Amino acid sequence: MSTGPPERSWCVVVPHDPTGARLARHRLADELTGVVPPILLADLVAVLAELVGNAVRHADALPGGVVRVAWRLRVTEEGPSIQLRVTDGGSGAGPCMRAASPDAADGRGLHIVAGLASGWGVERDGLGQSVWARFDPAPAHRPGLVAAG
Repeated sequence: MSTGPPERSWCVVVPHDPTGARLARHRLADELTGVVPPILLADLVAVLAELVGNAVRHADALPGGVVRVAWRLRVTEEGPSIQLRVTDGGSGAGPCMRAASPDAADGRGLHIVAGLASGWGVERDGLGQSVWARFDPAPAHRPGLVAAG
């Protein structure tokens, strides 16, 4: 793993259509491969894909027909800390966890986000909404994750 600068941030826009999640996943993986442990990268990619997919399926686009995707990496002695943020034009109800039957084709995404991330939430402003997920260094529920060093 790399021990580059202690903090890095990125912000990209992707189309508000199904290709947006794929583009966001690839960009995140390109930027963080070799910087964070592979198990953490896999979780980051899964959560980002879910957040962008939800923005495309359930929310309006930002002006220009896009979704804004940002992430911030901070490297500490304990390991990497990362926050993902997906901003869209918002929707009436906003994201919420829902119960899904075993036969349901969807409805589990935010449960996956909650299971993989250290925390997640929603912030709204006059332009739309941002859904964020935070990954703290080596959380207890991720015993296979070890800090790079």
